[in-house]
Amino acid sequence: MTKPVPVWLDVDTGHDDAFAILLACHSPNVRLLGISSVFGNAPLSHTTGNTLSILSAIGRADVPVYAGATKPVCREAAAAPDIHGETGLDGTTCLPAPSSSVKTDVTAIEATYRALIAQPADTAWLICTGALTNAALLFSVYPSLVTHLKGFSVMGGAIGGGFTDAPLGTVKGQGERFGNWTPWAEFNIYIDPESAQALFRNSVLAAKTTLVPLDLTHQFLATKEVQSNLLYGSGKVQNGQSPSLVRKLFVEILTFFAKTYADVFGLVEGPPLHDPLAVVAAFAPALLDDRSGERFAIHVITDGDHGEEDHVRSGQSQCGRTIATKLTTGEAGIRILRGLQECKIWSTVDEAIAKAEHACSCT
Repeated sequence: MTKPVPVWLDVDTGHDDAFAILLACHSPNVRLLGISSVFGNAPLSHTTGNTLSILSAIGRADVPVYAGATKPVCREAAAAPDIHGETGLDGTTCLPAPSSSVKTDVTAIEATYRALIAQPADTAWLICTGALTNAALLFSVYPSLVTHLKGFSVMGGAIGGGFTDAPLGTVKGQGERFGNWTPWAEFNIYIDPESAQALFRNSVLAAKTTLVPLDLTHQFLATKEVQSNLLYGSGKVQNGQSPSLVRKLFVEILTFFAKTYADVFGLVEGPPLHDPLAVVAAFAPALLDDRSGERFAIHVITDGDHGEEDHVRSGQSQCGRTIATKLTTGEAGIRILRGLQECKIWSTVDEAIAKAEHACSCT
């Protein structure tokens, strides 16, 4: 039997991060070492509290949580209330109060390092589903950790230009785009582009990096059918029994997410569920496709106007854009995923919810 992959998860817990936490906690192929929170979808106080609440909801309050960066290294913090609400996890009545507290014995950076370096070399993954500030600080303080890791998985970036045929959405008055924060840039990269650039230009780390961009995640839509399957359990007959509180929670999360994506981006089929794919990349890479091993160099634009103001977000600045250049065959670089086995991944999500139900019934 294959040993579970040791993983440290770095999150800005909003609606899709909740599913990343679910998979990391309840996949039999993952051993979650701990979680660090970062600013992003909401301020750090909210993303940390949301993380603790999700862990309580799925019966994994034992997972240690450390609060990380409150803002980028050299910019002001941003948030995404138009997508995730003011709390970062609006729209559900089923989210419990945390039953555990954030850890304060060491910093988030120190906790991450200690957990990862304690694993056998070439086995552990760092997975980031928010701003890359914590990760950039980690490798700045502990550069030797790069050679110790097996992999670095990042949900972030948008390539565009027909990289895939995923529907990337439109914004009223702006037309088609490939970014989800500006016409050019994806949110996680945009809010701290300097940290992203520092990580992507590290050649040793790049060879271990898997990037999960919007071009991939917009192929993984939580349609009405998906939501119904998750509410009752995929493949099960709806026999009049009420769904469990865990299932209600995750479907309410999707319902809110679906409305904001329909309202803001015109994606009416269902919201793209970005973050869990970064976890799948670590423990089930066969379910994701990088087109015959192609590798890329990524440059993040750090110049230009930057901020939360409407005129900046809808303007011509390309700050935060991820430009991917394909490398020659055999040259080491970043793996950028293009395709996925959608049904199998949703089945994995459903299985994780079933395990969460069991964990909650045993507590």
